[in-house]
Amino acid sequence: MPKMKTQRGAAKRFALTGGRKIKRGKAYASHILTKKSPKRKRNLRHSGLVASSEERRVRRMLTV
Repeated sequence: MPKMKTQRGAAKRFALTGGRKIKRGKAYASHILTKKSPKRKRNLRHSGLVASSEERRVRRMLTV
């Protein structure tokens, strides 16, 4: 059976932390920023973690 291939789009969007959790970037930070408050935009800069309910799906995409 051939090797599993990593989905390259997912590999660019997710990273593993030291504790084997999956780190992700926040959405809604790329355009239409004028109506968003400075506080909201500042909080969007920080990375987040993938929810535990989605973690299995993301791990399959990353073939970790």
